Amino acid sequence: MMKRALLIGIEHAEDPLNEAEALLEELAELVRTLGGHVVHKELVRIRKYTSDFLMGFGKANTILELAKAHECDILIFDNELSPAQQRNWEKLTKMTVIDRQEVILDIFAKRAHTKEAILQVELARQEYFLPRLKRAWTHLSRQRGGGAMQRNEGETQLEADRRMIRTRIVRLKNELEEVVRHRDIQRQRRVKLHMPSAAIIGYTNAGKSSLLNKLTGAEVLTENKLFATLDPTTRQLSLKGGQKMLITDTVGFIRNLPHRLVEAFKATLEEAVLSDFLIHVIDASSGDLGHHMETTLGVMAELGAKDKVIITVFNKVDLIEGTMALTSLKVGFPEACFISTKTEEGLDNLRKVLEEHLSESFVRVDLFIPHTRYDIIHQLHEAGTVIKETFEDEGVYIVAKVPREMLLSVEEFRQSGK
Repeated sequence: MMKRALLIGIEHAEDPLNEAEALLEELAELVRTLGGHVVHKELVRIRKYTSDFLMGFGKANTILELAKAHECDILIFDNELSPAQQRNWEKLTKMTVIDRQEVILDIFAKRAHTKEAILQVELARQEYFLPRLKRAWTHLSRQRGGGAMQRNEGETQLEADRRMIRTRIVRLKNELEEVVRHRDIQRQRRVKLHMPSAAIIGYTNAGKSSLLNKLTGAEVLTENKLFATLDPTTRQLSLKGGQKMLITDTVGFIRNLPHRLVEAFKATLEEAVLSDFLIHVIDASSGDLGHHMETTLGVMAELGAKDKVIITVFNKVDLIEGTMALTSLKVGFPEACFISTKTEEGLDNLRKVLEEHLSESFVRVDLFIPHTRYDIIHQLHEAGTVIKETFEDEGVYIVAKVPREMLLSVEEFRQSGK
Protein backbone atom coordinates (compact mmCIF):
# COMPACT_ATOMS: atom_id res chain seq x y z
CA MET A 1 0.00 0.00 0.00
CA MET A 2 1.10 3.58 -0.49
CA LYS A 3 3.29 5.02 2.22
CA ARG A 4 4.83 8.50 2.10
CA ALA A 5 3.46 10.34 -0.93
CA LEU A 6 4.56 13.60 -2.57
CA LEU A 7 1.76 15.11 -4.64
CA ILE A 8 2.56 17.30 -7.63
CA GLY A 9 0.11 19.61 -9.37
CA ILE A 10 0.96 21.65 -12.43
CA GLU A 11 -0.51 25.11 -12.96
CA HIS A 12 -0.36 26.32 -16.53
CA ALA A 13 -0.45 30.03 -17.31
CA GLU A 14 -3.84 29.62 -19.03
CA ASP A 15 -5.50 27.68 -16.18
CA PRO A 16 -8.35 29.35 -14.24
CA LEU A 17 -7.26 31.01 -11.01
CA ASN A 18 -6.86 28.59 -8.08
CA GLU A 19 -8.16 25.61 -10.06
CA ALA A 20 -4.88 23.66 -9.95
CA GLU A 21 -4.64 24.22 -6.20
CA ALA A 22 -8.20 22.95 -5.64
CA LEU A 23 -7.54 19.89 -7.79
CA LEU A 24 -4.35 19.14 -5.88
CA GLU A 25 -6.26 19.23 -2.60
CA GLU A 26 -8.83 16.89 -4.11
CA LEU A 27 -6.02 14.55 -5.16
CA ALA A 28 -4.84 14.54 -1.55
CA GLU A 29 -8.30 13.39 -0.45
CA LEU A 30 -8.25 10.66 -3.11
CA VAL A 31 -4.88 9.42 -1.88
CA ARG A 32 -6.07 9.40 1.74
CA THR A 33 -9.17 7.46 0.64
CA LEU A 34 -6.79 4.86 -0.77
CA GLY A 35 -4.85 4.74 2.50
CA GLY A 36 -1.82 6.79 1.48
CA HIS A 37 0.03 9.26 3.71
CA VAL A 38 0.44 12.67 2.04
CA VAL A 39 3.66 14.23 3.35
CA HIS A 40 3.83 17.21 0.98
CA LYS A 41 1.90 18.89 -1.85
CA GLU A 42 3.81 20.88 -4.45
CA LEU A 43 2.22 23.17 -7.04
CA VAL A 44 4.53 23.78 -10.01
CA ARG A 45 3.82 26.78 -12.24
CA ILE A 46 4.89 26.44 -15.87
CA ARG A 47 4.54 28.38 -19.12
CA LYS A 48 4.32 25.33 -21.37
CA TYR A 49 4.21 21.57 -21.05
CA THR A 50 7.22 19.47 -22.11
CA SER A 51 7.12 15.98 -23.59
CA ASP A 52 9.74 14.48 -21.25
CA PHE A 53 8.54 15.47 -17.75
CA LEU A 54 5.54 17.82 -18.32
CA MET A 55 7.87 20.49 -16.88
CA GLY A 56 11.42 21.62 -17.52
CA PHE A 57 14.35 19.46 -16.39
CA GLY A 58 15.36 22.02 -13.76
CA LYS A 59 11.93 21.92 -12.10
CA ALA A 60 11.97 18.12 -12.36
CA ASN A 61 15.22 18.02 -10.38
CA THR A 62 13.67 20.32 -7.76
CA ILE A 63 10.84 17.78 -7.36
CA LEU A 64 13.44 15.02 -6.98
CA GLU A 65 15.18 16.93 -4.17
CA LEU A 66 11.84 17.57 -2.46
CA ALA A 67 11.01 13.86 -2.61
CA LYS A 68 14.37 12.98 -1.05
CA ALA A 69 14.03 15.64 1.66
CA HIS A 70 10.61 14.31 2.68
CA GLU A 71 11.76 10.68 2.41
CA CYS A 72 8.95 9.86 -0.01
CA ASP A 73 8.18 6.41 -1.38
CA ILE A 74 5.94 7.52 -4.21
CA LEU A 75 5.29 10.54 -6.45
CA ILE A 76 1.70 11.19 -7.53
CA PHE A 77 0.87 13.66 -10.29
CA ASP A 78 -2.51 15.34 -10.52
CA ASN A 79 -1.96 15.70 -14.26
CA GLU A 80 -2.18 12.72 -16.59
CA LEU A 81 1.19 11.24 -17.46
CA SER A 82 1.90 9.51 -20.74
CA PRO A 83 3.58 6.08 -20.48
CA ALA A 84 6.87 7.65 -21.63
CA GLN A 85 6.66 10.47 -19.06
CA GLN A 86 5.91 7.95 -16.33
CA ARG A 87 9.03 5.94 -17.28
CA ASN A 88 11.14 9.11 -17.41
CA TRP A 89 10.10 10.14 -13.91
CA GLU A 90 10.73 6.67 -12.49
CA LYS A 91 14.16 6.56 -14.13
CA LEU A 92 15.00 10.01 -12.70
CA THR A 93 13.70 9.46 -9.17
CA LYS A 94 14.13 5.68 -8.74
CA MET A 95 10.66 5.80 -7.13
CA THR A 96 7.18 4.62 -8.06
CA VAL A 97 5.44 7.37 -10.04
CA ILE A 98 1.71 7.35 -10.78
CA ASP A 99 -0.96 9.88 -11.76
CA ARG A 100 -4.51 10.81 -10.76
CA GLN A 101 -5.95 8.26 -13.18
CA GLU A 102 -4.18 5.36 -11.51
CA VAL A 103 -5.26 6.53 -8.05
CA ILE A 104 -8.92 6.64 -9.13
CA LEU A 105 -8.62 3.25 -10.84
CA ASP A 106 -7.21 1.76 -7.63
CA ILE A 107 -10.05 3.24 -5.57
CA PHE A 108 -12.62 1.89 -8.00
CA ALA A 109 -10.97 -1.55 -7.88
CA LYS A 110 -11.14 -1.48 -4.08
CA ARG A 111 -14.78 -0.33 -3.92
CA ALA A 112 -16.39 -2.45 -6.67
CA HIS A 113 -18.57 -5.27 -5.32
CA THR A 114 -21.12 -6.35 -7.93
CA LYS A 115 -19.99 -8.52 -10.82
CA GLU A 116 -20.69 -5.76 -13.32
CA ALA A 117 -18.71 -3.11 -11.44
CA ILE A 118 -15.79 -5.51 -10.91
CA LEU A 119 -15.69 -6.32 -14.63
CA GLN A 120 -15.98 -2.64 -15.63
CA VAL A 121 -13.12 -1.60 -13.34
CA GLU A 122 -10.92 -4.51 -14.36
CA LEU A 123 -11.46 -3.67 -18.03
CA ALA A 124 -10.52 -0.03 -17.43
CA ARG A 125 -7.39 -1.08 -15.50
CA GLN A 126 -6.23 -3.48 -18.21
CA GLU A 127 -6.72 -0.83 -20.91
CA TYR A 128 -4.80 1.69 -18.77
CA PHE A 129 -1.87 -0.62 -18.02
CA LEU A 130 -1.46 -2.12 -21.50
CA PRO A 131 0.60 0.80 -22.92
CA ARG A 132 2.47 1.03 -19.60
CA LEU A 133 3.52 -2.60 -19.44
CA LYS A 134 7.08 -1.68 -20.36
CA ARG A 135 7.52 -0.16 -16.88
CA ALA A 136 7.42 -3.64 -15.38
CA TRP A 137 10.20 -5.05 -17.51
CA THR A 138 13.91 -4.27 -17.19
CA HIS A 139 15.13 -7.28 -19.19
CA LEU A 140 13.29 -6.79 -22.45
CA SER A 141 15.76 -8.95 -24.39
CA ARG A 142 14.70 -12.05 -22.43
CA GLN A 143 13.20 -14.50 -24.91
CA ARG A 144 10.54 -17.12 -24.51
CA GLY A 145 10.97 -20.44 -26.27
CA GLY A 146 9.23 -20.88 -29.59
CA GLY A 147 5.90 -22.61 -29.89
CA ALA A 148 2.89 -23.01 -32.13
CA MET A 149 0.84 -20.50 -30.15
CA GLN A 150 3.44 -17.72 -30.37
CA ARG A 151 3.85 -15.19 -33.14
CA ASN A 152 7.47 -16.00 -33.90
CA GLU A 153 10.60 -17.37 -32.30
CA GLY A 154 11.88 -13.90 -31.46
CA GLU A 155 8.88 -12.83 -29.37
CA THR A 156 9.92 -11.09 -26.17
CA GLN A 157 8.31 -11.69 -22.80
CA LEU A 158 6.92 -8.14 -23.03
CA GLU A 159 5.19 -8.90 -26.32
CA ALA A 160 3.78 -12.13 -24.90
CA ASP A 161 2.39 -10.29 -21.90
CA ARG A 162 0.86 -7.62 -24.12
CA ARG A 163 -0.86 -10.35 -26.10
CA MET A 164 -2.10 -11.93 -22.86
CA ILE A 165 -3.57 -8.60 -21.69
CA ARG A 166 -5.27 -8.02 -25.05
CA THR A 167 -6.82 -11.48 -24.77
CA ARG A 168 -7.94 -10.65 -21.23
CA ILE A 169 -9.53 -7.40 -22.47
CA VAL A 170 -11.54 -9.29 -25.12
CA ARG A 171 -12.67 -11.83 -22.50
CA LEU A 172 -13.69 -9.07 -20.07
CA LYS A 173 -15.70 -7.29 -22.77
CA ASN A 174 -17.54 -10.53 -23.60
CA GLU A 175 -18.31 -11.21 -19.91
CA LEU A 176 -19.48 -7.64 -19.44
CA GLU A 177 -21.81 -7.87 -22.43
CA GLU A 178 -23.47 -10.92 -20.86
CA VAL A 179 -23.94 -9.15 -17.50
CA VAL A 180 -25.32 -6.05 -19.24
CA ARG A 181 -27.77 -8.22 -21.19
CA HIS A 182 -29.02 -9.73 -17.94
CA ARG A 183 -29.43 -6.26 -16.38
CA ASP A 184 -31.27 -5.04 -19.48
CA ILE A 185 -33.80 -7.85 -19.02
CA GLN A 186 -34.37 -6.72 -15.42
CA ARG A 187 -34.74 -3.12 -16.59
CA GLN A 188 -37.28 -4.14 -19.26
CA ARG A 189 -39.36 -5.83 -16.55
CA ARG A 190 -39.37 -2.58 -14.56
CA VAL A 191 -40.33 -0.59 -17.66
CA LYS A 192 -43.17 -3.04 -18.27
CA LEU A 193 -44.59 -2.07 -14.89
CA HIS A 194 -44.69 1.57 -16.05
CA MET A 195 -43.37 2.74 -12.67
CA PRO A 196 -41.86 6.28 -12.76
CA SER A 197 -38.17 6.41 -11.98
CA ALA A 198 -35.54 8.91 -10.90
CA ALA A 199 -31.76 8.67 -10.74
CA ILE A 200 -29.71 10.37 -8.04
CA ILE A 201 -26.63 11.96 -9.59
CA GLY A 202 -23.92 14.19 -8.22
CA TYR A 203 -20.29 14.71 -7.33
CA THR A 204 -18.63 12.03 -5.23
CA ASN A 205 -19.28 12.35 -1.48
CA ALA A 206 -22.20 14.75 -1.97
CA GLY A 207 -24.51 12.45 0.01
CA LYS A 208 -26.34 10.53 -2.73
CA SER A 209 -26.40 7.18 -0.92
CA SER A 210 -27.43 8.87 2.32
CA LEU A 211 -30.37 10.49 0.51
CA LEU A 212 -31.45 7.15 -0.98
CA ASN A 213 -31.32 5.61 2.50
CA LYS A 214 -33.39 8.41 4.07
CA LEU A 215 -36.04 8.41 1.34
CA THR A 216 -36.50 4.66 0.93
CA GLY A 217 -35.20 3.07 4.12
CA ALA A 218 -32.44 1.35 2.15
CA GLU A 219 -29.18 0.39 3.83
CA VAL A 220 -26.63 1.40 1.22
CA LEU A 221 -23.08 1.84 2.52
CA THR A 222 -22.32 5.47 3.38
CA GLU A 223 -18.89 6.78 4.32
CA ASN A 224 -17.35 10.23 4.43
CA LYS A 225 -14.96 9.19 1.66
CA LEU A 226 -14.73 9.72 -2.07
CA PHE A 227 -16.39 6.94 -4.09
CA ALA A 228 -17.80 5.21 -1.00
CA THR A 229 -19.98 3.12 -3.32
CA LEU A 230 -19.76 2.32 -7.02
CA ASP A 231 -22.57 -0.16 -7.43
CA PRO A 232 -25.93 1.32 -8.46
CA THR A 233 -28.79 0.51 -6.10
CA THR A 234 -32.47 0.79 -7.04
CA ARG A 235 -35.16 1.02 -4.36
CA GLN A 236 -38.90 1.73 -4.36
CA LEU A 237 -40.18 4.94 -2.76
CA SER A 238 -43.80 5.29 -1.58
CA LEU A 239 -44.96 8.86 -1.08
CA LYS A 240 -47.80 10.22 1.07
CA GLY A 241 -50.13 10.61 -1.89
CA GLY A 242 -49.82 6.88 -2.53
CA GLN A 243 -47.65 7.27 -5.60
CA LYS A 244 -44.76 4.89 -6.02
CA MET A 245 -41.51 5.38 -7.87
CA LEU A 246 -38.11 3.80 -8.30
CA ILE A 247 -34.98 5.67 -7.24
CA THR A 248 -31.50 4.64 -8.34
CA ASP A 249 -28.27 5.74 -6.67
CA THR A 250 -25.47 6.15 -9.24
CA VAL A 251 -21.68 6.35 -9.09
CA GLY A 252 -20.34 9.77 -8.09
CA PHE A 253 -18.43 11.97 -10.50
CA ILE A 254 -15.16 13.82 -10.04
CA ARG A 255 -13.20 16.35 -12.05
CA ASN A 256 -10.78 14.84 -14.54
CA LEU A 257 -12.47 11.46 -14.18
CA PRO A 258 -10.53 9.18 -16.55
CA HIS A 259 -12.47 8.95 -19.79
CA ARG A 260 -12.02 5.17 -19.85
CA LEU A 261 -13.96 5.02 -16.57
CA VAL A 262 -16.79 7.11 -17.99
CA GLU A 263 -16.83 4.68 -20.91
CA ALA A 264 -16.68 1.66 -18.61
CA PHE A 265 -19.60 2.83 -16.49
CA LYS A 266 -21.77 4.05 -19.36
CA ALA A 267 -23.93 0.94 -19.15
CA THR A 268 -24.51 1.54 -15.45
CA LEU A 269 -25.15 5.23 -15.97
CA GLU A 270 -27.81 4.43 -18.55
CA GLU A 271 -30.09 4.09 -15.52
CA ALA A 272 -29.83 7.88 -15.28
CA VAL A 273 -30.33 8.38 -19.01
CA LEU A 274 -33.46 6.21 -19.07
CA SER A 275 -35.01 7.56 -15.87
CA ASP A 276 -37.97 9.96 -15.99
CA PHE A 277 -36.04 12.67 -14.16
CA LEU A 278 -32.84 13.32 -12.23
CA ILE A 279 -32.16 14.30 -8.62
CA HIS A 280 -28.92 16.28 -8.64
CA VAL A 281 -27.35 16.25 -5.16
CA ILE A 282 -24.74 18.92 -4.35
CA ASP A 283 -22.64 19.37 -1.23
CA ALA A 284 -23.81 22.83 -0.12
CA SER A 285 -20.87 23.15 2.30
CA SER A 286 -18.24 22.76 -0.43
CA GLY A 287 -16.32 25.84 -1.43
CA ASP A 288 -16.08 24.40 -4.93
CA LEU A 289 -19.70 23.48 -5.56
CA GLY A 290 -19.80 25.39 -8.85
CA HIS A 291 -17.15 23.12 -10.37
CA HIS A 292 -18.86 20.08 -8.84
CA MET A 293 -22.15 20.97 -10.52
CA GLU A 294 -20.41 21.69 -13.82
CA THR A 295 -18.61 18.32 -13.74
CA THR A 296 -21.77 16.33 -13.01
CA LEU A 297 -23.88 18.08 -15.65
CA GLY A 298 -21.02 17.77 -18.14
CA VAL A 299 -20.91 13.98 -17.76
CA MET A 300 -24.70 13.76 -18.03
CA ALA A 301 -24.57 15.82 -21.23
CA GLU A 302 -21.93 13.43 -22.59
CA LEU A 303 -24.28 10.54 -21.82
CA GLY A 304 -27.14 12.24 -23.67
CA ALA A 305 -29.21 13.19 -20.61
CA LYS A 306 -28.79 16.96 -20.64
CA ASP A 307 -32.47 17.58 -21.48
CA LYS A 308 -33.83 15.59 -18.53
CA VAL A 309 -35.94 17.29 -15.87
CA ILE A 310 -33.58 17.91 -12.94
CA ILE A 311 -34.51 18.47 -9.30
CA THR A 312 -31.57 20.30 -7.73
CA VAL A 313 -30.90 19.33 -4.11
CA PHE A 314 -28.34 21.05 -1.90
CA ASN A 315 -27.33 18.65 0.87
CA LYS A 316 -25.30 19.20 4.08
CA VAL A 317 -26.89 22.58 4.84
CA ASP A 318 -26.15 21.84 8.50
CA LEU A 319 -22.46 22.31 7.70
CA ILE A 320 -22.83 25.77 6.16
CA GLU A 321 -21.29 28.42 8.37
CA GLY A 322 -23.31 31.63 8.59
CA THR A 323 -26.85 32.32 7.41
CA MET A 324 -25.65 34.66 4.65
CA ALA A 325 -24.02 31.83 2.70
CA LEU A 326 -27.20 29.74 2.80
CA THR A 327 -29.38 32.76 1.92
CA SER A 328 -27.12 33.50 -1.03
CA LEU A 329 -27.52 29.92 -2.31
CA LYS A 330 -31.30 30.10 -1.95
CA VAL A 331 -31.40 33.37 -3.90
CA GLY A 332 -29.18 31.89 -6.61
CA PHE A 333 -31.20 28.67 -6.86
CA PRO A 334 -34.81 29.54 -5.94
CA GLU A 335 -36.22 26.27 -7.34
CA ALA A 336 -33.78 24.04 -5.46
CA CYS A 337 -34.41 21.96 -2.32
CA PHE A 338 -32.14 22.50 0.69
CA ILE A 339 -31.69 19.51 2.95
CA SER A 340 -29.52 17.72 5.45
CA THR A 341 -29.58 13.93 5.37
CA LYS A 342 -27.89 14.04 8.78
CA THR A 343 -30.51 16.18 10.60
CA GLU A 344 -33.34 15.36 8.10
CA GLU A 345 -33.97 19.09 7.60
CA GLY A 346 -35.85 19.76 4.36
CA LEU A 347 -36.59 16.11 3.55
CA ASP A 348 -40.37 16.58 3.89
CA ASN A 349 -40.21 19.44 1.42
CA LEU A 350 -38.20 17.28 -1.01
CA ARG A 351 -40.84 14.55 -0.75
CA LYS A 352 -43.53 17.14 -1.63
CA VAL A 353 -41.53 18.24 -4.66
CA LEU A 354 -41.23 14.61 -5.77
CA GLU A 355 -45.01 14.19 -5.33
CA GLU A 356 -45.63 17.27 -7.50
CA HIS A 357 -43.40 15.87 -10.25
CA LEU A 358 -45.11 12.51 -10.06
CA SER A 359 -48.63 13.96 -10.02
CA GLU A 360 -48.02 15.31 -13.52
CA SER A 361 -47.20 11.77 -14.64
CA PHE A 362 -50.31 10.11 -13.14
CA VAL A 363 -53.94 10.04 -14.30
CA ARG A 364 -56.98 9.00 -12.22
CA VAL A 365 -59.00 6.21 -13.89
CA ASP A 366 -62.07 4.10 -13.14
CA LEU A 367 -61.61 0.52 -14.30
CA PHE A 368 -63.54 -2.74 -14.36
CA ILE A 369 -61.11 -5.65 -14.65
CA PRO A 370 -62.44 -9.19 -15.37
CA HIS A 371 -61.22 -11.96 -13.08
CA THR A 372 -59.25 -13.40 -16.01
CA ARG A 373 -56.94 -10.35 -16.04
CA TYR A 374 -55.36 -10.34 -12.62
CA ASP A 375 -52.08 -9.50 -14.39
CA ILE A 376 -53.50 -5.99 -14.96
CA ILE A 377 -54.60 -5.74 -11.32
CA HIS A 378 -51.09 -6.74 -10.26
CA GLN A 379 -49.59 -4.00 -12.47
CA LEU A 380 -51.97 -1.43 -10.97
CA HIS A 381 -50.81 -2.29 -7.46
CA GLU A 382 -47.16 -2.32 -8.49
CA ALA A 383 -46.95 0.81 -10.63
CA GLY A 384 -50.03 2.83 -9.69
CA THR A 385 -51.96 3.89 -6.62
CA VAL A 386 -55.15 1.93 -5.97
CA ILE A 387 -57.67 4.27 -4.29
CA LYS A 388 -60.66 1.90 -4.23
CA GLU A 389 -61.06 -1.79 -5.01
CA THR A 390 -64.45 -3.60 -5.08
CA PHE A 391 -64.78 -7.31 -5.90
CA GLU A 392 -67.90 -8.25 -7.89
CA ASP A 393 -69.15 -11.45 -9.57
CA GLU A 394 -67.76 -10.68 -13.03
CA GLY A 395 -64.66 -8.72 -12.07
CA VAL A 396 -63.04 -6.08 -9.91
CA TYR A 397 -64.00 -2.41 -9.92
CA ILE A 398 -60.90 -0.26 -9.30
CA VAL A 399 -60.31 3.46 -8.92
CA ALA A 400 -56.63 4.17 -9.32
CA LYS A 401 -53.97 6.68 -10.28
CA VAL A 402 -51.82 5.22 -13.02
CA PRO A 403 -48.73 6.44 -14.89
CA ARG A 404 -49.61 8.03 -18.23
CA GLU A 405 -47.50 5.37 -19.95
CA MET A 406 -49.91 2.74 -18.62
CA LEU A 407 -53.10 4.29 -20.03
CA LEU A 408 -52.95 2.38 -23.31
CA SER A 409 -52.75 -1.01 -21.56
CA VAL A 410 -55.86 -0.30 -19.41
CA GLU A 411 -57.93 1.65 -21.98
CA GLU A 412 -60.28 -1.26 -22.75
CA PHE A 413 -61.21 -1.54 -19.05
CA ARG A 414 -62.03 2.14 -18.42
CA GLN A 415 -65.44 3.08 -17.01
CA SER A 416 -67.28 6.40 -16.92
CA GLY A 417 -67.34 6.26 -13.11
CA LYS A 418 -69.33 4.42 -10.51
